[in-house]
Amino acid sequence: MTSPSQKNKIVVSDSSPLIHLSQIGRLSLLKEFFGELLIPPAVYREVVVEGRGRPGSEEVREASWIRVVEIRNNHLKKLLQFILDEGESEAIALALEANASLVLLDDREARIQAKRLGLQVTGTLGVLLRAKKLGLIKSLREELDKLKETGFRISKSLEKEILNAAGES
Repeated sequence: MTSPSQKNKIVVSDSSPLIHLSQIGRLSLLKEFFGELLIPPAVYREVVVEGRGRPGSEEVREASWIRVVEIRNNHLKKLLQFILDEGESEAIALALEANASLVLLDDREARIQAKRLGLQVTGTLGVLLRAKKLGLIKSLREELDKLKETGFRISKSLEKEILNAAGES
């Protein structure tokens, strides 16, 4: 979860939060919370180019508040790609290079690796939980149900934990 003063701090995102939040009509929460979002080229390619016609593609392409930033540390990217996909690897590398205050990742292994490298991490669920706590969404349970309909996987225990945190147990 992010601090209330997250705007104007550097935040980097992987593909998954962009796609999933777009699928449920909540991509604008990222602009609301962070102002600007940085994404690496691999994430742009995955969401906009390879994902053409799918949720998130047009929204990300047209979002003036999402900026594509090249990574410089290709060595780190290649090391991370032994266990993560290209987008996750570039997102973590960019977050480190940009001294980001937060990186948005949903994949469990990517989150583990980012935390090992000292990064602060949240994801789609953390964004939705924050939106609920700030009164920007009425029901976290409804948003989770919409997410699950799109194929988003969440364990029963994590779902229970996040609903409890939102006061919806």
